[in-house]
Amino acid sequence: MDNHSLDEFRRRWQEELAQAQALRKRRRPEAAERRPRRPEVAPGRGEQASGYLALAQSLLEGAGRPPAAARTTRAERQESASRSRSPPAREGAGGGEQLVDQLIRDLNEMDDVPFFDIQLPYELAINIFQYLDRKELGRCAQVSKTWKVIAEDEVLWYRLCQQEGHLPESSISDYSCWKLIFQECRAREHMLRTNWKNRKGAVSELEHIPDAVLCDVHSHDGVVIAGYTSGDVRVWDTRTWDYIAPFLDSEYEEDEPGMQPYVSFVRINSSLAVAAYEDGFLNIWDLRTGKDPIHRFEHDARIQALALSQDDATVATASAFDVVMLHPNEEGYWQIAAEFEVQKLVDYLEIVPDTGRYPVAVATAGDLVYLLKADDSARTLHYVYGQPVTCLDVSANQAAFGVKSLGWVYEGNKILVYSLEAERCLSKLGNALGDFTCVNLRDSPPNLMVSGNMDRRVRIHDLRTDTLALSLSAHQLGVSAVQMDDWKVVSGGEEGLVSVWDYRMNQKLWEVHSRHPVRHISFNSRRLPTCLRSDAPSWAPFSP
Repeated sequence: MDNHSLDEFRRRWQEELAQAQALRKRRRPEAAERRPRRPEVAPGRGEQASGYLALAQSLLEGAGRPPAAARTTRAERQESASRSRSPPAREGAGGGEQLVDQLIRDLNEMDDVPFFDIQLPYELAINIFQYLDRKELGRCAQVSKTWKVIAEDEVLWYRLCQQEGHLPESSISDYSCWKLIFQECRAREHMLRTNWKNRKGAVSELEHIPDAVLCDVHSHDGVVIAGYTSGDVRVWDTRTWDYIAPFLDSEYEEDEPGMQPYVSFVRINSSLAVAAYEDGFLNIWDLRTGKDPIHRFEHDARIQALALSQDDATVATASAFDVVMLHPNEEGYWQIAAEFEVQKLVDYLEIVPDTGRYPVAVATAGDLVYLLKADDSARTLHYVYGQPVTCLDVSANQAAFGVKSLGWVYEGNKILVYSLEAERCLSKLGNALGDFTCVNLRDSPPNLMVSGNMDRRVRIHDLRTDTLALSLSAHQLGVSAVQMDDWKVVSGGEEGLVSVWDYRMNQKLWEVHSRHPVRHISFNSRRLPTCLRSDAPSWAPFSP
């Protein structure tokens, strides 16, 4: 670019800046009145402005660098630097200083923009805050008074209580301050966890029937049911500390004392109690109405397996080569919901939770595993000849069972995890020498599973990577019962030892020993019911 073109460009640039400045002055008369204009005196060429003003002035005047005639000496540069560090006494400035002043005025006017005065509807703010957890709500409450009112709304804290499982059956109108209720529930949960770790609680023994042997036992949410060789069925409610349990009538003839058949299996949930007898009879009681059975069902042969849904009123029984599902209709009358025929005698039977209208069950018979859907025929889920199933447990969408390896090609005993929707094997876990005797999938945390083995070890499996996460040498004999939650594992052994582990720290917390093998373990945050089966059975609910 020649000198003529460069001079023309500078002239046009100065004209555009002057026009823009005049336009802004017309649009902002009030701002112009508040800030009186300074006299625009063009600085002489001998006077050099300091800092970025000098650079702006030199650009406007075409001096990319000071000309040789106007270059200052070292002393003059030091004096100019000292003047630039001191508060400048603003003299008349050219276009560069006008641009800087305009920038400062624009920045000052930005303070008047109401960034935080935007008012949202209260319902919309609640919908936004509902995605925050308790820590984030606490931080938001410290922003301003308006945010504090929103962050402490009862709807938000009621939802947090429901999400973390506190007071699930309560409504929002039951309490006036749900934030305080949430804090109390958290404090109680922390106290219970501390009591679990330090073994602080009351150990009690339930009254049993003399001269009778305990046949089977089950529990649900602190309510315990037991069946005996005398044919008696008793129920304890450990939540009320009433350990003198009532008997459930079985409708057998009273003129035949001592002639009642043995109780084979017992099951219980929040509303029903079920008992199966050696002669093939099945009694169902409603715990809310009384001691008399509400339904009685008869099989032609001995009942070999019994299952009761933990969610609804669905009962499944296996007798000979038949599997029957019972369910009440809309009028409350019990009827057969589905009936299946299998090829071998059933060993284990479980009802899949949360299946909706049509009940679903999983049954094992020797080396066969069946998927039983009420709206379909029996389907073979797994079959390998000569590899019998040794334990079974199910969750809402998966089934886990132990397989014993036999034959010439020994592959080790494993636990197989199947998808109930895709009906295919997802994982093959473990490679143990001993048989897997128990597995807990339903109560385990997501992507984890715990199992017990005859080799005296308790194993925690990672279902995401199909690897062994932890192995605990827990007992002197085989493991007979096991259960875990989000931080602890409770196991029972054939030698009568009950062990409590903190599996995150790989540390045993405490143990309880008895003379008889442990046959049942079930715990929640408050209680640890433990069944020690023997000729003189006892129940030991540990209540932190």
